[in-house]
Amino acid sequence: MTRAFDEIIDFIVSGTTPSAVAEFQPSEEARKQVADLLDREKSGQLTPDEKAELEHYLELEHIMRLAKARARRRLAS
Repeated sequence: MTRAFDEIIDFIVSGTTPSAVAEFQPSEEARKQVADLLDREKSGQLTPDEKAELEHYLELEHIMRLAKARARRRLAS
């Protein structure tokens, strides 16, 4: 199983356009994986590796939100 944040990294590495950034959505598998990690974090059941994975994903998700906002502004102008 790949880490959920690998999708975002692969997306960035592949080169992209403002339109593709604005439209990017993680796969259903990645969304389920992150939801599982979040649920297990709430109950204190994450291993240190899983906690690090979740933290990396959340950091990249924040970066993608910023990138999407900037891409939408660029597309609007």
